[in-house]
Amino acid sequence: MRYLLDTNSCIYLLTNVSSALTARVAATKAGDVVVSSISLAEIGLGTQRGKPPIQSVLNAFTAEVPVLPFDEAGAWAYARLPFQRGNFDRLIAAHAMSLGLAVITRNVKDFGDVPGLRLEDWTV
Repeated sequence: MRYLLDTNSCIYLLTNVSSALTARVAATKAGDVVVSSISLAEIGLGTQRGKPPIQSVLNAFTAEVPVLPFDEAGAWAYARLPFQRGNFDRLIAAHAMSLGLAVITRNVKDFGDVPGLRLEDWTV
């Protein structure tokens, strides 16, 4: 199985080096943990505004963890979701579903209303 880190998990991973999440990610095979380009946009915006992580840390992260482009399949998966609210989490959920990936998140409740989405919290 492959896993998609949500934005919150990426930031947590990059700012809490010694964590259960870090250990779980390190234990996976290369390429089994990926990031959506949507999450990269969110994190990058924060970085540009002076929030962690700093650019060099983000660059090192994306050199190791594949960033997947949001594509037409993701757009159609988003269009089929029961629309509760429009935000990045819905796009990330749709991206994961279009690729058959489980979302790794610290905020399970933010994704809990997406039917059929596989969620895991690796921080517990």
